[in-house]
Amino acid sequence: MNRTQLFIAFAITVSILGLARCMEAPRKQLPRTTADVRGVAYAGADACKACHQSIHQNWLTTAHHATSARPSLTSIKGSFEPGHNTFRYRPELKVVMEQRKDWCYQVAYMNDVEKQAFPFGMVVGSGRKAQTYLYWWDDNVFQLPISYSVQAGNWVNSPSYPADKVRFDRLVNIGCFECHGSYIERKGSQQEGNRQVDYFDKSKIIYGMDCERCHGPGAEHVSFHTNNPAEKKPQHIALYKQLSQQQQLDLCAQCHSGGHTSYNSIFQFRPGDSLSQYFSSAIATGSSASKLDVHGNQYQLMTASACFTKSAVLTCTSCHDPHAKERDNTAVLSARCSSCHTSVQHSFAAQLPAAAITSNCIDCHMPALPSVISLKEEDKQVANVNQVRTHLIAIYAEKSAEYIKRQRGK
Repeated sequence: MNRTQLFIAFAITVSILGLARCMEAPRKQLPRTTADVRGVAYAGADACKACHQSIHQNWLTTAHHATSARPSLTSIKGSFEPGHNTFRYRPELKVVMEQRKDWCYQVAYMNDVEKQAFPFGMVVGSGRKAQTYLYWWDDNVFQLPISYSVQAGNWVNSPSYPADKVRFDRLVNIGCFECHGSYIERKGSQQEGNRQVDYFDKSKIIYGMDCERCHGPGAEHVSFHTNNPAEKKPQHIALYKQLSQQQQLDLCAQCHSGGHTSYNSIFQFRPGDSLSQYFSSAIATGSSASKLDVHGNQYQLMTASACFTKSAVLTCTSCHDPHAKERDNTAVLSARCSSCHTSVQHSFAAQLPAAAITSNCIDCHMPALPSVISLKEEDKQVANVNQVRTHLIAIYAEKSAEYIKRQRGK
């Protein structure tokens, strides 16, 4: 090899090594071990844990995190033990929750002859009040006929399914996943009569409400702060406090404003977006709020309350910390009421200890009320009405009287 050829070979080798280093550098910047199914803009909840450990740990205990889950003997609340695993529609017709060699099934029997069996494919609901279950049929998703009521401590007939026959045919579309999960890949959709049929990729699901569902895509944020640990000011992420009041409300109202006709999937929603970009039907507010079901319509109920209409700053997070499990902690929530209502006088104050009033504004002003969603237990003629706390903040004289009676009976 002459001197010219040697120089060219050396130059090519140096160029290749330099190019390899340039190509390698970006990979080192991203501390991700697995790709997020939503795309390269997303980091995944585990990537948030390194810097936000306490918030991440608290979030794991919340209903948002548990609002959907991969099915397991841990995530399914109901029992598969004989004697506790049967729902009977009629003496001859029943569904049995069975744990078989390969997995767990809901099995329909007529006169003890098996007719249909479908596996638990997904858990929907945090398990605080109830859970329902879905199954896969190819790339469609259907609801199983039997749900579980935590309040009843038993298997119950799934809402709106007939109470006298077994059905496995309720098709589930993307709207259910948009409010009970962070993502599911929709492969296609078509209209069949008056129903929408959606087709999904079961390998591309993110269960529960994760960090980026509320905070927006975070891969760039994670990459920047991993490479610049001294920088404490958040970069490349939407800051909730910098959003306007309506933008903050819209962020929660994606899911907490009831059912709507949408023309863009709210999986695409980003902090700062307006719901008008996604919903083709308006969110009803105002005087009609008192007629709304208490399940799922928190936005309309809250914004119709005097607490909201007389405030220019009230949002959902004025009362709720979405990173903490505190929905049953009436003392903590009542303290937030007191931050505005500093000098409230109650006509019945002399009847109760002061702590009974100051530690629980909630049972009187936001009581649990019946929802249209009902769950029928086996052998019960009347279905149990699901009680949900209303967000129409008001004076409920009857509920206040019940609270006073309970407190005086202690």
